[in-house]
Amino acid sequence: MKNFTFNINKNSYKVRIISHEDNTINLEVNGTKYEVELDEDIKKQKTPVLVRRPSSSNAEKPKVVNPSSAKKSGITAPIPGVIMALNVKVGDKVTENQQLLVLEAMKMENSIMSDKSGTVSAIHVSAGQQVLQGDVMIEIE
Repeated sequence: MKNFTFNINKNSYKVRIISHEDNTINLEVNGTKYEVELDEDIKKQKTPVLVRRPSSSNAEKPKVVNPSSAKKSGITAPIPGVIMALNVKVGDKVTENQQLLVLEAMKMENSIMSDKSGTVSAIHVSAGQQVLQGDVMIEIE
């Protein structure tokens, strides 16, 4: 089944596991067979099972996007963290790659940059607020 080599106090031991059932392991150490009984159960790893919902025959209707909202883009939190500083306010003109805010995550400060030029239309966070990954923090038109 599996072979191991152990060096203990300058002595070499070749161990071969022959079988393993419940709490009993049959093994061979340097050619001598042993049966070992464990005190605790060995937990076997379970393979996750993918569960899918049955597909429905009626497909979803496409969503209609409001043309005014298509121009807006939301800046979302890439990782969970705390807002350290806001560098913009509603109505400010921003350029692409301009720093909008500082997000502290895992004891590191991360600069969150604008992905496009435009005007800040909404700010959904404040300094000191905790955010989760994917939370919309700032909207730019």
